[in-house]
Amino acid sequence: MNPISFFEENEIQYFDGKDSHIAYRKFGTGPPILFIHGFPVYGYTWRFLLPRLSATHSCYVVDLVGLGYSKWNKATDFHFTAQARRLIDFVTSLGIQNCSIIAHNTGATTARLVALSEKLRVQNLVLINTEVPGHRPPWIPLYQQVGKLPLSPYVFGTFLKNDVFVRSSMGFKEFYSNKELLKNKTYLNPYLKLVTQSTHHIQGALAYLIGCNFKYMDSLKDRHKEIAAKVSLIWGEDDRTFPVSYGEELATQFTHCSFYRIAKASLMPHEEKPEEVLEILISELG
Repeated sequence: MNPISFFEENEIQYFDGKDSHIAYRKFGTGPPILFIHGFPVYGYTWRFLLPRLSATHSCYVVDLVGLGYSKWNKATDFHFTAQARRLIDFVTSLGIQNCSIIAHNTGATTARLVALSEKLRVQNLVLINTEVPGHRPPWIPLYQQVGKLPLSPYVFGTFLKNDVFVRSSMGFKEFYSNKELLKNKTYLNPYLKLVTQSTHHIQGALAYLIGCNFKYMDSLKDRHKEIAAKVSLIWGEDDRTFPVSYGEELATQFTHCSFYRIAKASLMPHEEKPEEVLEILISELG
């Protein structure tokens, strides 16, 4: 089964988030799993996991507001708390109970807020290479500030069309340990093509990024133990954006947590080593 066509041929649906619309796709039937991507990607990032997991689970794959095929406007709130509120409304509207969440990067911060709010609803929480209280990812604080400037959509749009920037440490170099994947058109191209197709898309991505309040993330250090769900951390051990030592420290902040290192993988282990990640997920989720 071709994972790309499996993902792309599934119908996009929309959930009204009041000040925006969440794009989502549903795969399979069975116990529910909510998939939450990070920045600057969208639901496509889960393509390698979905064929196998959807054989036994209902997989709900969202595009967070500002990214992917989601819809937003000038009144949209992009903060972590607003993204979490929309997802809580989303799962409530669909009657989803006793669910698992698989989340990556900034999406895993939003997932933690959902788990803190919905203690009875979220049973398993899988977090992949995500923010750690007290740590600032390279370049991101700078991009948050530059993103507020009037010409920033034009500037970032130009950069994202430049291969040198895309493959640099300021761009996507740390996505993969295997740098050959940066040249593979099925990996980065879908993300770049979508975000650069219009000024509106770039503005949405920047608004999403600016809405990632790291001071709020820092405050979660004292709240992680309140999460009732069983937590699993999966970490590409070559990641320089969120070094594995930070991930190991994060694991100590939860009451029930397992930590898994993925060798020869960086920020995107679920794309780079999907079979290894799947083995962990099947073991953890059942």
